[in-house]
Amino acid sequence: MKVISTEKLSIKMWLEKIEDGAMAQIRNLANLPFAFHHIAIMPDSHQGYGMPIGGVLATKGVIIPNAVGVDIGCGMCAVKTSLTKLGTETLKKIMGDIRKVVPVGFEHHKEEQDERLMPSMGTLHDFEECHFNNNCPSPVVCKEYEKARQSLGTLGGGNHFIEIQKGSDGHIWIMIHSGSRNLGKQVADHYNKIAIKLNEKYFSSVDPKQELAFLPLDSKEGKSYIREMNYCVEFALANRKLMMENIKDIFVKETNCSFDDMINIAHNYARMENHFGQNVMVHRKGATLATEDTIGIIPGSQGTKSYIVKGKGNKESFNSCSHGAGRKMGRKEAERSLNLEDEIKILNDQGIIHAIRGVNDLDEASGAYKPIDEVMRNQSDLVEILIELTPLGVIKG
Repeated sequence: MKVISTEKLSIKMWLEKIEDGAMAQIRNLANLPFAFHHIAIMPDSHQGYGMPIGGVLATKGVIIPNAVGVDIGCGMCAVKTSLTKLGTETLKKIMGDIRKVVPVGFEHHKEEQDERLMPSMGTLHDFEECHFNNNCPSPVVCKEYEKARQSLGTLGGGNHFIEIQKGSDGHIWIMIHSGSRNLGKQVADHYNKIAIKLNEKYFSSVDPKQELAFLPLDSKEGKSYIREMNYCVEFALANRKLMMENIKDIFVKETNCSFDDMINIAHNYARMENHFGQNVMVHRKGATLATEDTIGIIPGSQGTKSYIVKGKGNKESFNSCSHGAGRKMGRKEAERSLNLEDEIKILNDQGIIHAIRGVNDLDEASGAYKPIDEVMRNQSDLVEILIELTPLGVIKG
């Protein structure tokens, strides 16, 4: 852990180097009037929108939509199968069948999915009574609900993936990385705009150029954001569950295997927790919970290992750890600077069935990410590695 003490609050970092843009964002966080105790920066951290990805921020009395991000509730799930081996032809058949049942990228289901698979709207309000009412306490979820039913069980794009892996425990694993799809983005954008207007109205001391507009926790707007954010977290979990169930059906059809319970962990959310003797709103943006009782998932990139981990409950990280390897270059930079043939060869040499086809896919090549082994070394005081997972086949959004 590296400590920087030049700002209002200290900055505790689990990495040596970070780009200048991300460092400027970190310093902004450390000087917020409502930030609490210190800022924690995970070893996969890189520049984001307002707040770096891989950052943990605790606040008193406010919540910041941009410190959660646009893909609310995005996270990982993993399932261990009873299989100890999987032939190449069977793997290719399984991956082909997955592509038929799990829409990727901007695609969604043609039909709305079973409403019973959606998180209950009753936790927010009476849907029938409140639909499109101007006083609706959850206006975004209410408006987007039917569209969300078509997105349920879909992967999305960017760095989202489905991966079939071989574990160091000798078993075949299934792993999924996905979030709340367009629903989360709509909620994030809606409340960030509201926060910007309110901060302007009340002459907030937070520079709007920092893109860290906030909502008071006791305000109507703050309470409404928290309700809708929590719904998005539940929707993202329901989304991963449906994909996993559909994938498990394919595995059973091809191999007649059985499965352990699903592991799930989210990495874009905020919630009230007690740290250093006070109740504070902890924002984890591209960071995951790592209490002593938490089993987590830290993925690498295409061509590198992923990990099932157990948290160590390090209070200095607000009981958090990294959510992955973290980017070392932007998407456009990766497309400009990485060599397509080299990146394909890296994957082919490992026998991985992968998703790199052309230059436009280089933004998700292994070379665009930090070395996962280095990231794991840097957070050895945050998590214990339980199982190493080596990729066999990858489906990207």
